[in-house]
Amino acid sequence: MSSQPRIAIDAMGGDEGVRVMMAGVALARRRHEGLRFTLFGDEARIKAALDNHPNLRAASEIVHAPDVVDAGDKPSVAIRKKTSSMSMAIAAVKAGECGAAVSSGNTGALMAMAKLALRTMKGVDRPALAAMLPTLGDNDVVMLDLGANTECDARNLVQFAVMGAAYARIALDLERPRVRLMNIGTEEMKGTEEIRDAAAILRAATSLPLSFDGFTEGDKIGRGDVDVIVSDGFSGNVALKTAEGTARFVTDLLRTAFTSSIRSKLGFLISKPAMHLLRHHLDPNNHNGAVFLGLNGVVVKSHGSANDKGVANAVHVAARLLEEDITRRIAADMHGIEGLTAPASRMELPAK
Repeated sequence: MSSQPRIAIDAMGGDEGVRVMMAGVALARRRHEGLRFTLFGDEARIKAALDNHPNLRAASEIVHAPDVVDAGDKPSVAIRKKTSSMSMAIAAVKAGECGAAVSSGNTGALMAMAKLALRTMKGVDRPALAAMLPTLGDNDVVMLDLGANTECDARNLVQFAVMGAAYARIALDLERPRVRLMNIGTEEMKGTEEIRDAAAILRAATSLPLSFDGFTEGDKIGRGDVDVIVSDGFSGNVALKTAEGTARFVTDLLRTAFTSSIRSKLGFLISKPAMHLLRHHLDPNNHNGAVFLGLNGVVVKSHGSANDKGVANAVHVAARLLEEDITRRIAADMHGIEGLTAPASRMELPAK
């Protein structure tokens, strides 16, 4: 990799607009001084936002994009907007002009564009959307797939496990991440045939740089006793939205409880440091930056409502994956399951 990797930024994505995107990228630049950026979007608006960030302006190139992918655009509509900021950012990765792309825009459109332009890596049937979720343990947990693939067979789940473990080795600095499959129970006979087949294959793949620990259930996601949780996109997205909703429910419930009486307000003052810690731990901006794993290039999705700190975290994720060459790592790890895959869609264990 170049000593000064370049990241393509879709400056027009997100709910908060160009100003917050540029503030977040500038914040990330202070953390990764060697980074350089190509900023795609409305040139006049980008230049105006950069007036407050001379350090970022000196490290950036602006490319005017006349179109924008709207939040309500269907993927089939979005991919026809060839001169949108999102499309041009991904095209820069495909052309080798940038090593990664970061966008806060329409998730479905970003997935469709990235898959169409970059294609999946050799040995990967489908890309997966992976993100970091907070836990009670020392580390966050990598979870995938979070919505890119609603239906998955055993082959897909095994590939997701390999890609998620590669990501965890970088993001969590682990040699052998603990991997589990999401299931309705922890017993070996539980779950669909696809999940049980995937588990059998992962148990047999002892040469992989991961530790397969069987199954986990939805209520164990935040326990911190696993590093990678693998699921089909439908179940993973439901679990993610449920966890986010529960976090908001708890914080809102506490806010209501602490303002219900004078005694409660006094209790809040006493517990304010603990509440601040809880708010920090549950703040999605501190875990922002979902990754499309399995593509021939790095694409990071920032949450649409992310603030400048959240955008900076998404850029940080892209920078780390570039620095650690995630694509090469996944390609190398895929060789570890070649002997365990069948040419048909159904995976089979080798004969004993």
